Amino acid sequence: MKVLVTGATGFIGRQVVHRLREAGAELRLASRHPERLGPGHDAVLMPEFDTPVAAFLALTRDVTDVVHCAGLNNDEGNATEADFRAANAQLSARLAQAAAEQASGRFIQLSSIRAVIGARVSATIDEDTIPDPQCAYGRSKREAEIGVLDAYASRGRSDATVLRLPPVHGSGMKGNLATLLRLADTGVPLPKGALTGKRSLLSSQSAAGAIWHLLNRSGPLRPIYIASDVPPVSIAGIVGAFRSGFGRPKRLIAGPAGPLRAAAILLGKRTAWDSMTATQICEPSLLVSEGWLPETGTLERLAEIARLGNAQSPPLR
Repeated sequence: MKVLVTGATGFIGRQVVHRLREAGAELRLASRHPERLGPGHDAVLMPEFDTPVAAFLALTRDVTDVVHCAGLNNDEGNATEADFRAANAQLSARLAQAAAEQASGRFIQLSSIRAVIGARVSATIDEDTIPDPQCAYGRSKREAEIGVLDAYASRGRSDATVLRLPPVHGSGMKGNLATLLRLADTGVPLPKGALTGKRSLLSSQSAAGAIWHLLNRSGPLRPIYIASDVPPVSIAGIVGAFRSGFGRPKRLIAGPAGPLRAAAILLGKRTAWDSMTATQICEPSLLVSEGWLPETGTLERLAEIARLGNAQSPPLR
């Protein structure tokens, strides 16, 4: 087995590389910053979406499998719809077309629950959830899913799959979880009524484990899989876990949600309120039924992230 891992220097890509290397897989690593991988690696520059096809064929030559982690994340505040579409949808389709032509094994496309649901919607998400992306990032990830699966189907192949992820936690995480981490480190009292939403999360180690499971699973792959830790955790629980790791009191104040919601609307923070109070639960039972074991100690993991960060750097203010 020789696996091409794209986005190898990214948050999830680094964990995937570590997991596959531990398992003894031969690797080719693609990154927009291959110099960060150091000497002794089969490291190459990741092509852009509009690079000639020869570059994608060279990238996938002599590999058996592809794990596509590269892409533009939704925490890029200045990115446009065109930016997301190019870096996620068009790049993924170009890579899948080359891999379907000459890679003999599987193609694992990392995606997001944003491909099927918006941040403000409360729902339970599984493989049969009807896609309704509500942001530029989500639309680009859904288009990428379609492009990858179509590239393989057009060659009569069914060995490509999409792995949809909820917010992923671990050292170096970004997005809303990083925002909550910074908020927890302030020690400011927070109202429980504003933190009622429940969320499924996923550890970066579990994400890498799910990828390894899909690469090695006997039998055909399903087109879509969902991975998540179990059980889901509340936003209040996330903040409390971070504060526990920082050695701070939880400082979560009881109070009715109604006045807080009204204040948020008056301050023009309706979107933030809806996102904070939405409940989004992922159902990973398909992966579990096929032998994958989810993480069960989410809050302990979050506390450890804060504890390690607190020991290695000055407190966030």
